[in-house]
Amino acid sequence: MTEQPYPNLLLHRHGEAGHVAEIVLSRPEAHNALSTALAEQLAAATASLAADPRLRAVVLSSAAERAFCVGADLKERSSYSDADLMRQRPIFRAAFTGVLTLPVPTVAAVHGYALGGGCELALSCDLIVADDTAVLGLPEVSVGVIPGGGGTQLLTRRLGWSRAADLIFTARRVDVAEAARLGLVDRRVPAGRARPVALELAGQIAMNSPVGVRNAKRAMRHGAGVDLASGLDIEDSAWRATAFSADRREGVAAFTEKRSPVWPSPDVAG
Repeated sequence: MTEQPYPNLLLHRHGEAGHVAEIVLSRPEAHNALSTALAEQLAAATASLAADPRLRAVVLSSAAERAFCVGADLKERSSYSDADLMRQRPIFRAAFTGVLTLPVPTVAAVHGYALGGGCELALSCDLIVADDTAVLGLPEVSVGVIPGGGGTQLLTRRLGWSRAADLIFTARRVDVAEAARLGLVDRRVPAGRARPVALELAGQIAMNSPVGVRNAKRAMRHGAGVDLASGLDIEDSAWRATAFSADRREGVAAFTEKRSPVWPSPDVAG
């Protein structure tokens, strides 16, 4: 199923029930450079998906031939006043936050250039699948700014301080081989395979309990920045929300009866 409510995004639904949504960045003439309009559309699309109880996984991909996303549209910004830049800032934050806070697992399918805000969009996803054409980097300090779409925080959490500092302070780009060694990408695949592998991965996720997966993500995300004791309390809360759900009852019954579960959702936890 294909929906087309946004000029610079394509929305696809995969599977008979449409449990997997695919957001396709579709501004190919600009290599998906993040304009104000594209950021507004991405924020709106993720807000709409977040409210959909059918949703079980999201793939973020690209319709541009040579890039996932090359970052902020610097041509658009070249004429901006300081006031214009400040007006754009909350729009960009809403776009990145919209991806980061989706309640279901998210998978970035990266090919070609994923630079600046494009790399940050990938980092905002839970998993990154990148093909052999992928080139990633956060070059912001080379043009007088810093990563502002979550890069300083998400890259540090993913790679650790020193590896993140290396990439951010030098503004250098890395190919997919180095990205895989660093842990910047989770799965390296042959050229042209990022999208199908990401969709396959999302489909595997979507087969599991929607309540269980959502609550596992909630526990992991909310627990990542707190001390262990607080994290265990967050996990306990998520466990309780799952253990007494209809999904748990169906999962146990299906295991006992040696059949595939038929999840009773969309009665999902937020």
